[in-house]
Amino acid sequence: MEAPYSMTAHYDEFQEVKYVSRCGGGGSRGTSLPPGFPLGAGRSATGARAGLPRWNRREVCLLSGLVFAAGLCAILAAMLALKYLGPGAAGGAACSEGCPERKAFARAARFLAANLDASIDPCQDFYSFACGGWLRRHAIPDDKLTYGTIAAIGEQNEERLRRLLARPGGGPGGAAQRKVRAFFRSCLDMREIERLGPRPMLEVIEDCGGWDLGGAAERPGAAARWDLNRLLYKAQGVYSAAALFSLTVSLDDRNSSRYVIRIDQDGLTLPERTLYLAQDEESEKILAAYRVFMERLLSLLGAEAVEQKAREILQLEQQLANITVSEYDDLRRDVSSVYNKVTLGQLQKITPHLRWKWLLDQIFQEDFSEDEEVVLLATDYMQQVSQLIRSTPHRILHNYLVWRVVVVLSEHLSPPFREALHELAREMEGSDKPQELARVCLGQANRHFGMALGALFVHEHFSAASKAKLQYMMVMVGYPDFLLKPEAVDKEYEVNGKHTLGENIADMGGLKLAYYAYQKWVREHGPEHPLHRLKYTHNQLFFIAFAQNWCIKRRSQSIYLQVLTDKHAPEHYRVLGSVSQFEEFGRAFHCPKDSPMNPAHKCSVW
Repeated sequence: MEAPYSMTAHYDEFQEVKYVSRCGGGGSRGTSLPPGFPLGAGRSATGARAGLPRWNRREVCLLSGLVFAAGLCAILAAMLALKYLGPGAAGGAACSEGCPERKAFARAARFLAANLDASIDPCQDFYSFACGGWLRRHAIPDDKLTYGTIAAIGEQNEERLRRLLARPGGGPGGAAQRKVRAFFRSCLDMREIERLGPRPMLEVIEDCGGWDLGGAAERPGAAARWDLNRLLYKAQGVYSAAALFSLTVSLDDRNSSRYVIRIDQDGLTLPERTLYLAQDEESEKILAAYRVFMERLLSLLGAEAVEQKAREILQLEQQLANITVSEYDDLRRDVSSVYNKVTLGQLQKITPHLRWKWLLDQIFQEDFSEDEEVVLLATDYMQQVSQLIRSTPHRILHNYLVWRVVVVLSEHLSPPFREALHELAREMEGSDKPQELARVCLGQANRHFGMALGALFVHEHFSAASKAKLQYMMVMVGYPDFLLKPEAVDKEYEVNGKHTLGENIADMGGLKLAYYAYQKWVREHGPEHPLHRLKYTHNQLFFIAFAQNWCIKRRSQSIYLQVLTDKHAPEHYRVLGSVSQFEEFGRAFHCPKDSPMNPAHKCSVW
């Protein structure tokens, strides 16, 4: 299904829990780790091909949208410098007219100046110039993987959302509102969670048939009666755990007026296929930590032959990793090259070891015909999965499917399970301290009930008048109108470098659009007054504000996974790449030709 609308996701790279969208498509790669697992990981970029990647029409449209969004971010970043500590904070005796504004400007000037490192030449390293002061003064909090200038605003909104969820009522009303509040309260009830211990998960495992086919060794004929399709229905349709492949519903890439079922590669627990291949020292450590994590969870659940189960499940996941294509491979970047619309009858011939009509009928509660069309985005992969099903013992396949359910749901269990998750996260991301419970529960509520949570936030903190002021920007700012209609929100919960190329282009184009929009505003309204005690022009401040939007610190493990999997460049290079390719930046800072921030030859798309 499409990702829920999130009112708290300011920028995906600042979220401590992040699942990267598929390239060129509307679906997501399922939840490879349980929702809430603190990993800022996406997919890899190991494939390479000479020349430029191909862009289809939909990707061009999406990229244009990214550019406008990036431009808006740059504008908002500039505005943030003036808004950061706001005039409302000014205290003391009553001021004469204009006093709050002057105080706000003075505080904004202090904020900008404190973040700078004026000892660094902006024409040599603009990021260090703009963010050096901030980077020196701030450390990463123990419970965070990254920390940046936007984090303070995010924390303010999180606190507002927690207060809204803690209320017994209020908001636009509706069943979805009641559900998200009930979910949040139950997540905070650690006394009850500890009392239940592993019992809820043991009931789920029993519902899936138990480990080892429910003890097939002691029950002759049990393996012969085992039905892979029924267990796939439990995993995918009941417990929302992607196993062997993913099933999503999203807009058809070739016909945006209709939705379509999409089938794609999926089923790995670690967030990136290359981590299973142990190609370097860091991935070897992560793979070893994952093995320890598997054995610990299996032991907590009272499974027998723990080491054997963990080894067999891991070997199967490694086989899946070997046939999985990197999300940043050229093949996956061009959706037209993987798009394959087939009927259910044709799909059955491609993967004969799965009963597709029965499976989809059960999951979607429909009676599909054999001529129903679905989009297959990983044809070769699914053919190899069919062969893997044929060659793998039923007991191992069964345990793998049960394990995928266990991993997805384990974050909701008692402290020993959460501690095991944190130990693996610490090895992968370097997080020293678990997040506080209220923040964890808010994150879970936002992922499972994003629309309902967004409706609460909008009802409390937005007005139709404030949204109307932003309509001229011609981008989606604020919130969708249906969030204020409880019945519409309720419907959401009635059914169950190549690597960074696209984002780099969006950053560069967005910065240009924002700058030209600012120049247009100046022409229409006249030049702005200088900020108190700052020697920089407003054109220079525009670029400084853009860069300070990306003043961020990351833990070393987070940097490793970001470079391996993230579609965005590291923040330092994200800033340098954008400003160094923009002629107006060099002009604003009087950078000599061929200096690092003003190369003679520049890249330009727009």
